Amino acid sequence: MANFDVNHVVGQAQSLYRQFRKDVNATLKPFQAFDVVVYTLLCTLTAVYLYNWYKFFKRHGFFATLKRTFFKYIKKLPIVQRKIAEENAKVMKTFDGILPVTDDIKYPLLPAKGRKKDEILKDFQKWDERDAKLWRDGKVSGCVYHGGDELTDLLSKAFAHFALSNPLHADVFPTVRKMEAEVIRMVVNLYNGSSDACGCMTSGGTESILMACKTYRDRALEERGITEPEIIIPTTAHAAFDKAGGYFGIKIVKIPVDPTTCKADIKRTKAAINSNTIALVGSSPSFPQGVIDPIEELSELAVKYGLGLHVDACLGGFLIPFMEKAGFSMPLFDFRLKGVSSISCDTHKYGFAPKGSSIVMYSSSALRKYQYFVAADWSGGIYASPAVAGSRPGALAAGAWAAMMYMGEAGYVETTRSIVNAARKVQAGIAKIDGVYVMGAPSVSVVAFAAEKPLNVYAIADSMGKKHWNLNSLQHPACVHICFTALSAKNADQFLVDLAECVKEVRADPAKYAKGSAAIYGMAASIPDTSLVADIAKGYLDTMYKV
Repeated sequence: MANFDVNHVVGQAQSLYRQFRKDVNATLKPFQAFDVVVYTLLCTLTAVYLYNWYKFFKRHGFFATLKRTFFKYIKKLPIVQRKIAEENAKVMKTFDGILPVTDDIKYPLLPAKGRKKDEILKDFQKWDERDAKLWRDGKVSGCVYHGGDELTDLLSKAFAHFALSNPLHADVFPTVRKMEAEVIRMVVNLYNGSSDACGCMTSGGTESILMACKTYRDRALEERGITEPEIIIPTTAHAAFDKAGGYFGIKIVKIPVDPTTCKADIKRTKAAINSNTIALVGSSPSFPQGVIDPIEELSELAVKYGLGLHVDACLGGFLIPFMEKAGFSMPLFDFRLKGVSSISCDTHKYGFAPKGSSIVMYSSSALRKYQYFVAADWSGGIYASPAVAGSRPGALAAGAWAAMMYMGEAGYVETTRSIVNAARKVQAGIAKIDGVYVMGAPSVSVVAFAAEKPLNVYAIADSMGKKHWNLNSLQHPACVHICFTALSAKNADQFLVDLAECVKEVRADPAKYAKGSAAIYGMAASIPDTSLVADIAKGYLDTMYKV
């Protein structure tokens, strides 16, 4: 091997540097030093702007980037700013009358002296009875997952026993740690996980989805070196995936669903896969139309391309595992499929646990480790937490454990049978009402319906509101759904009677409900810049925090 002359190489490099420096100085000689500094600064700022524009383009696509840029500068025009401010002010005023009045709660300041226990409990009793009138009649879509008064009493006692507990300190609260671990294991077994399958308890479906997305992002970075990760979802997937994209810098690629079945489009999903794709998503069922995506086919894609596959079963988490035993057919959706690597399941919906508990599951403990956060060099000691929260209410774990012990498999099978039968009765009944039709092929607890022109489905929903039905308004396409619960399942027949009457009412007088949700969603659909809609939604959130 020839000797490598380091000195010669260094000398050559120095010579090239001197020549380059000489050429640059000769080129810039006609310019003043100040001009060189200014031109350099301008070029740098331009490069940064173009790079940021390129990043947005890569994440959102050409047309979205072009539209964003266009409206960004249009909104800077004084006349446009004034018009937007005027319209926003009008909308904000309407929000003040949307939420129910609670003027008897007036404590913006800490009391100078503590109130007596009996006084506080008396207030709680009054307020609880008032709020219960809004949901106890069983006319609310989803929202309240009530397992019966006896179970509610049990959950209250469980909370009282473990109100001070914190799973972060497992050495101080070993019982809470064990109950949480058992809840997770029971749910993993419901979804046919192997002995290595595992999970974590979170605060709800949104956090479960966030954690799964974060897990895939971190795994892709470490194992594949992916710095611009992408997750492919159907347009009907939960908005929590958009939130995960915003929080964690993941590009969320949305694929239109089949317009007839409302299910994920496998061909389009396959076409969207590229070298930055880290995971696919399917719902079982989806929130908008309540359909189950083709999880088996998504699993095959995940295996073929070496991708993660997250099944969002947050909504149907404690229904779909019991469907077959309740007498309903059910496609494969869980860890029996090789490609399924994570599943989210809410214990606080049809599991009847207290609000604030969900389970995110993984096919292996090796995958779950990417969810964890560890600060090994913190001055306060080695810090490690499994999910977003550090300290957590152990009472929620105790409540979930108590609910599952109380219900047992037989209890969940019975509630599944009751709820799904109600949904299917309504699905069949809607088909007999002239002017409305069912969206897709709902399989579990959700039934969505749309209206034939010239009927406005949002006006129908507002008319149903007058009969105390609290339904969910959806968009893209315009439709409304009811999510049946144990409470509302008993009202399936009444729902069909009321819906038929409301359709007739809206057909007879279309203008009667023109100023309700029909106007709001009509306005949202007509605004080309969705950031304006977002501003209005943020205004509504502000209203929620008014004292």
